[in-house]
Amino acid sequence: MPKIHIVDVTNRDGVQTANLGLAKLEKTMLNIMLAQFGVFQNEFGFPTTSHEVGYLNANLELAQIGVMGHTRMEGWMRALPDDVVKSKGAVPGLEHINLSASTSDQMIDHKFKGKKSKQEIIDDAVAAVKVARDMGIKSVGVNSEDASRTDKKYLLQFAQAAKDSGADRLRYCDTLGYENPFSIYRTIREIAETVGIPIELHCHGDLGMAVACSLAGAQGAIDGGVDTYINTTVNAIGERAGNADLVSVILGARYSKGFADKYELAEGLDLTKAWKLANYVSKAFNVPIPINQAGVGMNCFAHASGIHADGVLKDPYNYELYGYEELGRGEPVNHETGRIICSGQYGGVAGFIHIMKNLGVEFNDKEEAQTILNIVRYANLSINKPISDEELIFVCKYPEITKNILAIEL
Repeated sequence: MPKIHIVDVTNRDGVQTANLGLAKLEKTMLNIMLAQFGVFQNEFGFPTTSHEVGYLNANLELAQIGVMGHTRMEGWMRALPDDVVKSKGAVPGLEHINLSASTSDQMIDHKFKGKKSKQEIIDDAVAAVKVARDMGIKSVGVNSEDASRTDKKYLLQFAQAAKDSGADRLRYCDTLGYENPFSIYRTIREIAETVGIPIELHCHGDLGMAVACSLAGAQGAIDGGVDTYINTTVNAIGERAGNADLVSVILGARYSKGFADKYELAEGLDLTKAWKLANYVSKAFNVPIPINQAGVGMNCFAHASGIHADGVLKDPYNYELYGYEELGRGEPVNHETGRIICSGQYGGVAGFIHIMKNLGVEFNDKEEAQTILNIVRYANLSINKPISDEELIFVCKYPEITKNILAIEL
């Protein structure tokens, strides 16, 4: 039976959100947390973008020593042979990629002003896949941008060409959130049955249906006989109204009526990491989690009505589909009320040693502590907000890799 895999794109689509962004250290911490969560693949950046190269190579170094677990680290680029060559030259360890091409008449005629014909778009994508294979890329996805507004006959032609050229899957991009669950089910099932290529689902929330469309599309792919890959972002962070929320997709796949009985999530996803992950991303992007956010919102397990409170005290499943413990919630949040020593761009070595000792990290000598403190100062400057405990521990554990991520020389 085909299965559902999770491909998170927070560090590619999420960081493109207007007025938002992440420092490279924050992107790295997110990559580690996504790996701990157990996503199949992580679209972690842009290998054709010069300021991403050091960060990408450093994160692949972390992957090589096992920090990223079994999660595949994948780069995004245009479906052009030159982009593949440039990416592999800049990031030699890159093994997984997604190639993006615009396929709708709207994009071809009004974004690119007809500079390329439909056949030329297919030819470029096919050539890019072949170059990627020749350069040793292990997995290749081909993206149909604005697929939901693409002529069906041409979309099938594009998908078939991608498959014939050696692509592993087609990414169906509902770029404007145009689909509804019923329409996307029919379309994805038809592609699956006609072409027989595994399908990635990339849905946006412009109409508030990104999660529903992702799950309906996954049903269509599996009913059509192929594996499916749902693109997610943490806390639904993404362009305009956002993408399909990671936690909501998993909760929907596990708990929505009749879904889990027929459709299976492939990975051993660790939902107990959800609370920590969602709150880290909220802090990093400086975007509060809505109080009604599925699973991780403040009110998700709050009961004010007398009838509800009485019912949930008798049996939580009277008014809760799933338990808060499943999301890693319930640990007390402690706030020191006495003397607090902080570390930042102006912090001194004595305070730094004190902070790290409280976090279980001790240095061989003051000189080592000073060396790492210097890196912490740069990290603080790059983030421009208080450094989290997780970030401090990471810098102490991987100081040389951190220097590569921050692109500094000391």
